Amino acid sequence: MDSVSFPSFSLSSFPITHPRAHHSGAVVSGYQWAITIGLLVAAIVNNATKDKPTRASWQLPIALQFIWGFILAVGMILLPESPRWLIKKERDEDAARALSRLISLPSEHPEIRAELDEIRASYQHEKQLGESSYLDCFRSSDNKILLRTLSGIFIQAWQQLTGINFIFYYGTVFFKNSGISNPFLITIATNIINVFMTLPGMWGVERFGRRRLLLVGAVGMCVCEFLVAIIGVTISTSNTAGQKVLIAFVCIYIAFFASTWGPVAWVITGEIFPLNVRAKAMSLSVASNWLWNFGIGYATPYLVNKEPGSAGLEVKVFFIWGSTCAGCFLFTYFCIPEVSLFVPW
Repeated sequence: MDSVSFPSFSLSSFPITHPRAHHSGAVVSGYQWAITIGLLVAAIVNNATKDKPTRASWQLPIALQFIWGFILAVGMILLPESPRWLIKKERDEDAARALSRLISLPSEHPEIRAELDEIRASYQHEKQLGESSYLDCFRSSDNKILLRTLSGIFIQAWQQLTGINFIFYYGTVFFKNSGISNPFLITIATNIINVFMTLPGMWGVERFGRRRLLLVGAVGMCVCEFLVAIIGVTISTSNTAGQKVLIAFVCIYIAFFASTWGPVAWVITGEIFPLNVRAKAMSLSVASNWLWNFGIGYATPYLVNKEPGSAGLEVKVFFIWGSTCAGCFLFTYFCIPEVSLFVPW
């Protein structure tokens, strides 16, 4: 793998020298960790309400979501304005106070002033580059804007094509159809693995590199998913030992995703874009993630169900996910060089 050569790129950005930047990968990965915690809470609530004989069995899980919406709304009111936006509006003292709240240091502290100087330098550099449009994200240029944009869009697509949301959206039904006696508890177990295995990814992203984690994760998921598919089509649902092995490989597959593709895909898209197109290119990448999320969530019932008009693949759908994970490996191997704030493209 080390022999593969990539084109030389430039981030067209000012150097980030602040020591906190060394933890940027872990900080960005925290976004994915928060998602996994939300999935775990949802699984626990669903398990707690599944036996209610009334409509409360589905009304309570939906109603509880309003609690988090209320917390988010209050938090947005109390959240300080972005120091970068305040610098852009030439409100330097307000920016110092906002940054002071964020990192719990006095507004006159040298570290606060150093970060404000970096933000100011970043903004001045961005002004020199000029305004950009979405069309600029797809133009060929010396610093490979088009390649960066496509890399961000496709890495988010491949993250969804790992099939992970098949487990978290339809895992309970899948486990039930596979002969598992208590699929809700298995769903909770898989979500616990998802939460705790994201932590090694947050720790390893700065130590092992982004690209290496993506490659290892793709191989691990590919092997596990093909094994799940093979086991599923060769044993009966009454084979208790075989079903336990199937669940074990599903859990290992989730562990590989949670520690690699789950957080690292977000880190990659947060680091590969130059300043003049960063916001727009990031929005395209995130849009790709949710578009594929919707598409897979919508199509999966038609792939696995045996109803008229459906493909009836059942567990054989893992042959598809295993193949897409092989695609994840090839995409990373040929299209994603090592990326970090200190090793620019």
